[in-house]
Amino acid sequence: MKKVFIFDDNVEILELCTEILHDLGCEVRTSPTTNEIVHQVKSYQPDLIFMDNWLPDISGIEATRLLKADSDLKKIPVIYFSANSNVWQLAEEAGADDYLAKPFDIDQFEEAASKFLAK
Repeated sequence: MKKVFIFDDNVEILELCTEILHDLGCEVRTSPTTNEIVHQVKSYQPDLIFMDNWLPDISGIEATRLLKADSDLKKIPVIYFSANSNVWQLAEEAGADDYLAKPFDIDQFEEAASKFLAK
């Protein structure tokens, strides 16, 4: 079973994304904070991470950079997702593997996740 970790401070987004991923047969862990991000991710070892931009503690950009700088975690794909109009620039700045603009429809979310989970 593929594992996905979602970082977002919006509970409704976390619930929606969890439901979609469960329908795709994934195990899901969520966190509303990037507190101890490296430890959180290492303890779960996900196959994919969704990262919001605006998070308590450290920003999504900084959190993604910390993950990509860690030799054990850098190969885990990170999909940056945000309502910012320049989400693609933020994803690039963070070193994310892909991005998804909010609001998104369920098909877009499934497609983004499947692209990396199929590997």
